[in-house]
Amino acid sequence: MQRRVTGLIAVVSALGVTAALGGCGSSGGSGGVTLRLVAADYGDSQANSSQKYWDKLTHAYEKEHPDVDVEVSVYSWNEVDAKVKAMVADGDPPDMAQIGAYADYAAAGQLYRVDDVLSIDTQADFVRQLSAAGEINRTQYGMPFASSTRLLFYNKDLFEDAGLTPPENWRQLASAAAALKARGVKYPYALPLGPEEAQAETMMWLLSGNGGYTDTVGSYTLDSEQNTDTFTWLKEKLVGKGLTGPVAPGKLNRAQAFAAFTRGEVGMLNGHPTLMKAAAEKGVKFGMVPMPGVDGRSRSTMGVADWMTAFKENGHGEQIGEFLDYVYSEKNVLDFSHEYDLLPVTTSASEAMAADTDDADLVDFLEELPNAELYPVAQTSWAAVSADIKRQIGAAVEAGGNPAVTLGHLQRAAVAAQSAE
Repeated sequence: MQRRVTGLIAVVSALGVTAALGGCGSSGGSGGVTLRLVAADYGDSQANSSQKYWDKLTHAYEKEHPDVDVEVSVYSWNEVDAKVKAMVADGDPPDMAQIGAYADYAAAGQLYRVDDVLSIDTQADFVRQLSAAGEINRTQYGMPFASSTRLLFYNKDLFEDAGLTPPENWRQLASAAAALKARGVKYPYALPLGPEEAQAETMMWLLSGNGGYTDTVGSYTLDSEQNTDTFTWLKEKLVGKGLTGPVAPGKLNRAQAFAAFTRGEVGMLNGHPTLMKAAAEKGVKFGMVPMPGVDGRSRSTMGVADWMTAFKENGHGEQIGEFLDYVYSEKNVLDFSHEYDLLPVTTSASEAMAADTDDADLVDFLEELPNAELYPVAQTSWAAVSADIKRQIGAAVEAGGNPAVTLGHLQRAAVAAQSAE
């Protein structure tokens, strides 16, 4: 195994010494090292808590590496980022954190570079679009851990009853929504622009209108002509014609929209892989197609990744790297992806999934990954910009709203946040 190691870590490795390199949490096993990992919970019940996944994985790893103990603390997504932030603020960061963002810690010089911990083989195995999103100034600090893309879900029974075929462009989507409304469908197209995940629905529509959050050099472009045209179309052609259901888009959260789909009340909505299982369990027959674009299939879809980070404070770079090489093995990546209906972040696991007939339902999502665009997570300003979008974007499509004004407000705030980085 090839690995880039530097400084004291390289010296210790060359001497064959398995001593702690300082910092808290340094004792473990028989004079070995204890690594602390804080991770997010992807489960929806105690039965499939991520703690069970990590307990099984670390038990197997420790059997092969008796000089290393790995302690994993799992928290819900509602609290995991705050937990890590508090630990770092107290000067007691974990060795690794599997969380939603990495840029702030990288900018503060608190993270290992990925090429200082992972083997070359593991680095090369990451799906390129995902590893690139983990880079700041062409240096990777964030390791993708889980990913997903989005497709347009449609209710097959509702479409069949209305004599419809899946839409391929905006005009067809609006026409299908009108036909569904005429047949009494509660949510012809569910448009969740509520505060839970408005930044996701917004990005999908911006991409489908040939726009996006940033330009090719990373500057925010929220109020671009393409983005303004997209939200003007949404306001006039969908929301204004009553095609998005009884709940105002700015009040409708993703979880509500998904639940309505599983009840058979939604004709169309954008969804990720976990919706497949939920809909199937409720007996809803559904189809999935790429997101329609303004004049044809969308040029790209939205991709989402969560991140593994390695903190430098405790000096356990070599041990962190060896453990994470194990975490990112093809088997372990596939096990996690299967357990939580997510997409693999490595090429080897992606190819294995694509070749497995048991994973046929995920292939459509996998095929979108090479064309996916991710949030601008390399920018420390993104957290503030995302929060602003969640709070404000619903106003752009409500009665009396003005897309240009709303997007202009968001753009000015984004530029100010970016300038403060």
